[in-house]
Amino acid sequence: MTGLAFAHLERMSTPMGLYEHARYDSPRIQHGYCVDDVARGLVVTSRERHAPARVRHLADSYLDFLVLALQDDGRMHNRRSAVGLWTDEPSTDDHWGRALWAFGAAATDTDDISFSTKARMAAATAMQARSPHPRSMAYAALGAGLILDVDPDDGAALSVLADAGRSLPRRRPSSAWPWPEPRLTYANAVLPQAMIVVGTHLEDADLVREGLRLLGWLVDEQQHEGHLSLVSSSGRGPGDQAPGFAQQPIEAAALAEACRTAYVATDDSRWLSAIAQCWAWFEGANDVGVVMFDAVTGAGFDGLERGAANQNQGAESTLAWLSTRQIALMPVLAGTP
Repeated sequence: MTGLAFAHLERMSTPMGLYEHARYDSPRIQHGYCVDDVARGLVVTSRERHAPARVRHLADSYLDFLVLALQDDGRMHNRRSAVGLWTDEPSTDDHWGRALWAFGAAATDTDDISFSTKARMAAATAMQARSPHPRSMAYAALGAGLILDVDPDDGAALSVLADAGRSLPRRRPSSAWPWPEPRLTYANAVLPQAMIVVGTHLEDADLVREGLRLLGWLVDEQQHEGHLSLVSSSGRGPGDQAPGFAQQPIEAAALAEACRTAYVATDDSRWLSAIAQCWAWFEGANDVGVVMFDAVTGAGFDGLERGAANQNQGAESTLAWLSTRQIALMPVLAGTP
């Protein structure tokens, strides 16, 4: 779809999965694999409908990894050693929600029937479970929403959305700090994005408006001198001054994903402008003025430090810039047929 470079993602991947961390451009094999990043990888590779065979092979291996992590009751392992052993107990922490999002993407963003059927069956199993964590339920809502886009009568997906809608925190009444948590932390934009998805599918116009208002505030909160100044790894609360460091690429990617959802829901061009800012952050329109990716290999840099980019090229950061670029070039946003 986009002609993006996937060389570094291939370097970080094996037939078993996708290594989580890197030292510069070399995978840190000793840290093994995790569902969190493999799920992100499946979302990105599933979107590449006309991808070369090697990218389709990545998608196949990522889906296999997630299916192996899945338990009969819907819970999932997250961490797997380099030799293929699961090293944690199954749970429904954030990795479960991300995996359900990925299953939804794989079930709907491909023309490969056997691939999409396998993902749909995995989603059905995962949707038996629920998480006590709002972000995990928010990610699960994204996956359930994708399934409902192609099958509006899927009862399990509708049930996930209903439960997610009840678990998502609401805006605070204070106009000075309307965010529903004491501080902005990580992947913040997924909360209002899930509100928009849930509200759209359950025909709850108030929840859609709530998500749009909260997302608009989040975009405005991260403005500084005409560019995005992302929430730092230590978070941001009332009264904290921007810029803060280190800034994580996942924040730009999550914001771009949410703004895409908002644009599809509203056709409001303000969300296109926000997506353009997310991509521009990677290109150097940030608090340091440095480029955050390697266009030749497709690697993304791990964080924006004070004065420089962190030159490590882990899976999360690589997938953050790849997904942001995909979104910026999607036909539904570019206005092309």
